[in-house]
Amino acid sequence: MKKPTVVVALGGNALLRRGEPLEADIQRKNIATAAKTIALIAQEYNVVLVHGNGPQVGLLALQNSAYTKVSPYPLDVLGAESQGMIGYMLIQELKNLMPSRNVTALLTQVQVDPKDPAFANPTKFIGPVYEEAEARTLAEEKHWVVKADGKFFRRVVPSPLPQRIVEGDAIETLIAQGHLIICTGGGGIPVTWDGQSLTGIEAVIDKDMSAAYLAKQIKADALLILTDADAVYLDWGKPTQRPLRITSPDELAGVKFDAGSMGPKVEASCEFVKATGGMVGIGSLEDGLAILKGEAGTNIVATRTVNA
Repeated sequence: MKKPTVVVALGGNALLRRGEPLEADIQRKNIATAAKTIALIAQEYNVVLVHGNGPQVGLLALQNSAYTKVSPYPLDVLGAESQGMIGYMLIQELKNLMPSRNVTALLTQVQVDPKDPAFANPTKFIGPVYEEAEARTLAEEKHWVVKADGKFFRRVVPSPLPQRIVEGDAIETLIAQGHLIICTGGGGIPVTWDGQSLTGIEAVIDKDMSAAYLAKQIKADALLILTDADAVYLDWGKPTQRPLRITSPDELAGVKFDAGSMGPKVEASCEFVKATGGMVGIGSLEDGLAILKGEAGTNIVATRTVNA
């Protein structure tokens, strides 16, 4: 029987937990843990894996700016570098767990609109966290925009909406051939299209938005967003907070979530469900397969038949 296809969006916490040093060995250890969950899912699904890159692309930008004899590389180039680095680590760990399975990382470009309002209002967190005073100093020195991220501050950059996965046909071909595919890393390399040529642009696309768009484009059966929360919560951070177990886009309409964390995930999820009728699961990395089975996390479906 043909396996269903799931697009799995792997949150940055699976690669580097908040507050951890940006060390390669630490990322390898975290990725080895994430790979075990992905390998379990791959037993029952065709997996298309999308990963975040916020800490990594921010580190590359810092390293890049430290060498002053050349102009800093733009964010689209750094995004491509992060796709290669993270893709390599994921391939290695997944192949160690599934030596007979084809695992392929695909450098992926994502078309965006150069007139997207996001370019005037940066919201995408990248790089490490800072105390407020240090963040303000760096912002002045490096001409950054910084915003609060919990009790810390981080650099923010434009995060335009995806319009097209340029390598979409190649991804579908690899799915048909049974590959576990790592693609659209960090939301994809942001590019513009003028009808004749592709051109990179300074931005970092939200990986959950790109994962949902990719899932629609390849007609996936499900979208799974793995994050550092075990479910979607109402009244998060308040004494009345409570998890949603099963819900629908209609029920979520008008509910406000944090724009810097759960908001984009819920928005992307609802768009996928409304466009395809497929299911979205949101929850913690450790619960990956259980979320898809409706046994953990939050499920977002077209029509809810079970009380949340």
